[in-house]
Amino acid sequence: MNNILPSPPHLQRAPAGPTVNPDVPPADATTVDEFDTASEGDKVAALASTPTPAGALGTTVANLGDPTVPGFWVETPLVSSEVNGRVQSKTTGRTVKVTLKPTTTGGSRISISALQLLDLDLSGLHELVVFGS
Repeated sequence: MNNILPSPPHLQRAPAGPTVNPDVPPADATTVDEFDTASEGDKVAALASTPTPAGALGTTVANLGDPTVPGFWVETPLVSSEVNGRVQSKTTGRTVKVTLKPTTTGGSRISISALQLLDLDLSGLHELVVFGS
């Protein structure tokens, strides 16, 4: 290994995605704030601008996933196994780090916490660019 020159950015390992273990929403949750159990620290970590080395995996259309599942995640057919990545809203331009989870359906679903950080409406269909790790 060459210790004189640092590795170029595209060959360096990206930091792991946000380690988020938010609480499960209460059984009687009815509001967005009750379902979105991510802490402010979790949200800051998910918004960190560290790019992942892989390029875009593709574009998908996503809607709100199960609001009782906590964390920052996207279920998408663009991955075949669970990996860290990020998504960018084509509408707002905002980016958030997420766990990409495989799904066999044609569309994608996004967590309530990630959707909130992307500043997107909870009831819409949203075009997202998906980046892998």
